[in-house]
This record gives sequence, structure tokens and C-alpha cells, in this order.
Amino acid sequence: PVGRISAEAQRLLDVTERALYEGIHAVVPGNRVSDISAAVQSFAEARGFSVVTDFVGHGIGRELHEDPQVPNFGPPGQGPRLKPGMVLAIEPMINAGKGETKVLGDRWTVVTADGSLSAHFEHTVAVTDQGPRILSEGRGKRRA
Repeated sequence: PVGRISAEAQRLLDVTERALYEGIHAVVPGNRVSDISAAVQSFAEARGFSVVTDFVGHGIGRELHEDPQVPNFGPPGQGPRLKPGMVLAIEPMINAGKGETKVLGDRWTVVTADGSLSAHFEHTVAVTDQGPRILSEGRGKRRA
């Protein structure tokens, strides 16, 4: 953050970042995409926050945004199985209020529908036989 922030805002940032790593820990060959989703959602909601359902993470390959979609919500055990070589953008978007969002008149800016605080963290993660490999972190910090 830039400058001083409220304790509520700091808690939201801390929970959102930790939810990211909870999702990353589910990036294991044989798991399903929704195992990531459920890990993010259960961590955030257990701490009194909600997940955005209008936007999702995604696969990365020849294009920046590819299948599979990686929601931050939903029950475990659904969707495609994770296989070594897959690369995913895991990006929890967590709100202090309700999970709904709205797009402003510029058709680009997204805000929470209820005006509450929101946070978004993201990592690009490769599925490997040795576990998740974080591709978007600096050197020396490659495993979740």
C-alpha cells in the first residue's frame, strides 16, 4: 500500500495474500481446478470476507487468457484435472463486503457494488511433479 492504511484494509490485504497461497498449495497433479477455487473461498470466508464471482483466474499458454478458468469459488473436486506442464494464473479477488462488483461508465474500472474495500493478488503458477512452481516471484522463491 501507499501511505498509511486502516487496520481493516491491512487485514483484507493479509487475508487475500494468504488466500492466494492457500490456492497455490492446491496446485498438485491429480487435483482438480476447483480444488484451488475451494481453498481460496474457504480461507477468505472463514475470516469474514467474500470472494468476487464476476472475474476468475485462467490458464496461460500461447495466449495470456486461456482455459481453464480458475474461479475463486466453488466446491472442490470439479473441473479439469491438473497435469504437469499446465500454467495457471491464480488471482483471488476478495471483498470486505459482499462479493458483487460493478463496472463504471468508462467500461474498464471495476468497483465493489456495495462500496466496500477489495484486494487482488496474483501469481502465475506451473503445475509440476514436485509441486507448484511460482513463475512470477523473484529468484529463490519458486515454491509455495
